[in-house]
Amino acid sequence: MAGNTEENTAGSGAGNEAFLERLSSRLSHAQLALDEATRSSYSIDQGPIVDRHLPLAVVWAESVENVQHVVRSCAAYGIPIVARGAGTGVSGGAHASKGCIVLSLERMNRILDLNPDDETAVVEPGVINAELNAAAAEHGLMYAPDPASFKISTIGGNVATNAGGLRCAKYGVTRDSVLALDVVMADGSLLHTGHQTFKGVAGYDLTALLVGSEGTLGIVVGVTVRLKYLPHEVHTVAAFYPDFRSAAAGVLAVGKARVQPAIMELLDNGTLKQLDEMNGSELQRRGRSLLLVQTDGFGAAAEAEVVRRVLAAGGAVVTTEASEEAEQLVELRRSSRGAEVDDEFRVGEDIAVPRSRLVDFVAELEAMASRYRVGLKVVAHAGDGNLHPTFWMDRVDEQTDAAALARLNAALDESIRVGLDMGGTITGEHGVGQYKLRWLGLEQPEPVRELQRRIKNLFDPAGILNPGKAI
Repeated sequence: MAGNTEENTAGSGAGNEAFLERLSSRLSHAQLALDEATRSSYSIDQGPIVDRHLPLAVVWAESVENVQHVVRSCAAYGIPIVARGAGTGVSGGAHASKGCIVLSLERMNRILDLNPDDETAVVEPGVINAELNAAAAEHGLMYAPDPASFKISTIGGNVATNAGGLRCAKYGVTRDSVLALDVVMADGSLLHTGHQTFKGVAGYDLTALLVGSEGTLGIVVGVTVRLKYLPHEVHTVAAFYPDFRSAAAGVLAVGKARVQPAIMELLDNGTLKQLDEMNGSELQRRGRSLLLVQTDGFGAAAEAEVVRRVLAAGGAVVTTEASEEAEQLVELRRSSRGAEVDDEFRVGEDIAVPRSRLVDFVAELEAMASRYRVGLKVVAHAGDGNLHPTFWMDRVDEQTDAAALARLNAALDESIRVGLDMGGTITGEHGVGQYKLRWLGLEQPEPVRELQRRIKNLFDPAGILNPGKAI
């Protein structure tokens, strides 16, 4: 799955020299990097690499005017632009394209306004998710989307991929919390979409279209978000099961009890083993799979009691966690993706299926892992049917590795096909990026893809915004 590496030498040729001269004319020395080490560092995110290219340059924007200057300079010379936040994406959406510049928005990191009465905030794209939550918490509020990378990922990156997180079960994904956007278009003009109010249905919903567009339609330079109330009370229920399928069945049982948890996370034995090794915990001694349910709000205690009763009736060993351990379990889940970065021998997927097919899909994943002789560990946002299976192979030698990669790719392809056959999607929250383009045609028929290409052409006729990604 790893592709070729191609280097682009910054400043090679009269065209590049003229472009770089224009680009640098309205930027400080500290905002532009041409050295190979920096260009290499900013050339990839955490997703698998299909083809690696070094950008012509890396630019750090510090204002909307900086972004407009960069876009206008690139438009004048036909230079592609790959916008980037913290680089925590896992689908290759921020991988450098051939002949591009990488535009980092990490220095645009101000919270411009936080209105506790309106329960809204206006932020620049480089604001870290956790920092917005800390600021909101001072007013008894929170920003609901909480991807596992919330401590380091940016709001702009969350918007680009329509990121989700643990609280998706109750509070939805990023799109559900975005009210308005400020976007620099492909010609350098500035567009404001959306509204300050919670409700607003005038015209086409361009805000919703731009959220999740992965930087292919415009570059987000401002985000107005809706905040939620910080829960008065939180209760966590840990239910340990002898196997993963039984735990998946517990998810449906909670749904039938008509309880709406804020968090409902599922971890298989492979994940528990890794967490024990990483953290010195003893989760495996308590079961082979863990269903972690968190209720919140004034009714949290009553809802948690219903959850405990339902899960215990389904054969789980249910514990009433003390507050400190509950927080530790949630934090362990947030880190359950592990410290590894995906590569050709290890790929974490992002498949969502209808919740009613969760048990069936888990069974299929386990069967195909056995059939293809590949490793498997699974964590899931079980409340909304979004699974993150990770397939991996050990490196041995060149000949063995080639056969292993063939099996790994076969398992990946089959997991996608099976998920789609069950009414699912190839990505629940990570985005398509560069890596998942190989499967996009399986989910979206050509008329839909052609319409998307026409929308892309309308927003970006020269094709300079994050080419080769998302559609």
